[in-house]
Amino acid sequence: MPGSPNNISSNDPGLQQVVLNAAYSFNNQSNDAFLFKASAIHRAQRQIVKGIRYVVDLEISRTVCRKRDNNNNLADCDFQPEGRLHQTFQCHLEVWLIPWKDHRQILKFICKT
Repeated sequence: MPGSPNNISSNDPGLQQVVLNAAYSFNNQSNDAFLFKASAIHRAQRQIVKGIRYVVDLEISRTVCRKRDNNNNLADCDFQPEGRLHQTFQCHLEVWLIPWKDHRQILKFICKT
């Protein structure tokens, strides 16, 4: 049905970019000394509505990379091993993209432990 949300693969390139941008947003708002990145995508949907709306349920986990080291490539950051520094948040993300206007808006980004 046109305009209705459709499930998409966690390997979808557009979804991967949305999730990466969400991790950067999370890190910019966090006071944590370490960077976080997505560790799992549980559900992902895409909806075509005057652009593209993504709805994603994911986990974001603490990495071993420190913010002060200015390592902006999250792909190079391993996750913290199990222990006192290990931390994971369950997050719900809704993003609206209008690619032809180079517009991106986070509609909802809620994370909890």
